Amino acid sequence: MSLDSMTTSVDEAVSGFFEPIATWLGEVVFYAVPVAGTELPLIVAWLVVAGLVFTAWFGLVQVRKFKLAVDVVRGKYDEKGSAGEVNHFQALTAAVSGTVGLGNIAGVAVAVSIGGAGATFWMVLCGLLGMATKFVEVTLGVKYREVHADGTVSGGPMHYLPKGLGDRFGKNGKTFGKLLAVLASFMILFFGLFGGNLFQVNQSYVQLVSVTGGEDGALGSSAGALFFGILIAALVGIVLLGGIRSIANVTSKLVPAMAGIYIVACLTVILVNASAVPAAIGDIIEGAFNPEGVAGGVLGALIIGFKRAAFSNEAGLGSAPIAHSAVKTKHPASEGLVALLEPFIDTVLICTMTALTIVIAKPDSWKVGNAEAEGVTVTSDAFETVLPWFPYILTVAVLLFAISTVLTWGYYGLKAWSYLFGRSKTSEITYKVVYTLFAVAGSLLTLQTLIDMADAVLFTLAVINIIGLYLLAPVVKRELNSFLEFVRARDAGETVEDEDQESEKTTV
Repeated sequence: MSLDSMTTSVDEAVSGFFEPIATWLGEVVFYAVPVAGTELPLIVAWLVVAGLVFTAWFGLVQVRKFKLAVDVVRGKYDEKGSAGEVNHFQALTAAVSGTVGLGNIAGVAVAVSIGGAGATFWMVLCGLLGMATKFVEVTLGVKYREVHADGTVSGGPMHYLPKGLGDRFGKNGKTFGKLLAVLASFMILFFGLFGGNLFQVNQSYVQLVSVTGGEDGALGSSAGALFFGILIAALVGIVLLGGIRSIANVTSKLVPAMAGIYIVACLTVILVNASAVPAAIGDIIEGAFNPEGVAGGVLGALIIGFKRAAFSNEAGLGSAPIAHSAVKTKHPASEGLVALLEPFIDTVLICTMTALTIVIAKPDSWKVGNAEAEGVTVTSDAFETVLPWFPYILTVAVLLFAISTVLTWGYYGLKAWSYLFGRSKTSEITYKVVYTLFAVAGSLLTLQTLIDMADAVLFTLAVINIIGLYLLAPVVKRELNSFLEFVRARDAGETVEDEDQESEKTTV
């Protein structure tokens, strides 16, 4: 039996078994209600409402403290002797690498195809709201992290849910939190293997094949697929063995590089069509409040924009706090402020650049109201109006996006695995072997059914996580006030004594 026929058989067998489960889970998690002629997924409403609540609760923290967040990333308020493994900038790039990906290239194109140019406006608004949610969950991630005896750090919802709820509500709160933590760990692990690993490798391989001669090209054969999978697995395995320090060192270079390449390409199209920029901005604003050809009118454009943003920046899902928890700091809210930059970079900046490029270029493949739009094709066609060779740049961007995402989700999955099965050397090596094998499988298999199920599982985590965020918001308020007092004293030149931070607790 050939490798092609074997992989096809595996795909068909897996799909046949899991398809009913994936379909049912997707219908439950992404259950939608009809609103003004369109469908509103309740999970998206859940995420958006959380953004509204936390924006109000913390007094527009994403606007008022934006400059302070940038100063923290620059290292202005670093403290010597802080527990942790990476600096603020490395923690930010590691987390951003898990959210910036194919969704920024293909997903946005789908959004402006279904929801029109106006979907961009609502997408940006949702991204701004998500900044407040990200601030809350990451502050908690650092507050309740575990700093181990060897200096490594573990954090995320599997830690702040049981610890935080236990602190606030006693024994019953801790028991409930532990149950939620186990569920959260399984969800993160499952998505990491399929959505954060296998899917990313598969899509990057498909794009690479398309620019190297297709199925008749050098990489179009099953042998080519296997070679690509082994190469990616080797790169991922080497970096993953080094832990978050190694991952952060790579992503702190990859993320700026991939974002830079992509933004320069966007700016090239925009500058060549500079005279069309005012009209494009007008189309976005007009389309937000008076869209044409969009099912559901204004609400239709709003829902599409919110949906794209929620799926893009992952604010409220509990994944980013895992990476941010490794930061070197004595003040949890300092990293919470850094984290609010994440949706800004992912959604407000990169997603908007993609949308603006499409709206300005107006490629033939972009048709408003087209629910069957091929996202990558629309984006690629928009760039090709100015850069005929852009598919090759897109391939580089996709590869960089994919590798950085695989690395970050490898770390997320490791922390979930360790919470469930322990931190022994054997346990961690077992996970890393399994994860690298999934990277090899990514170039050979599609397993679309399991990927769809992974999406549903990840967004189920948002329900659990945000309940915890609501209950622990007063803790975040105290942490923010504590850090702002530290900043005031530092700026005034006062000597600031180290505080006994809860986040500094060391465990074996």
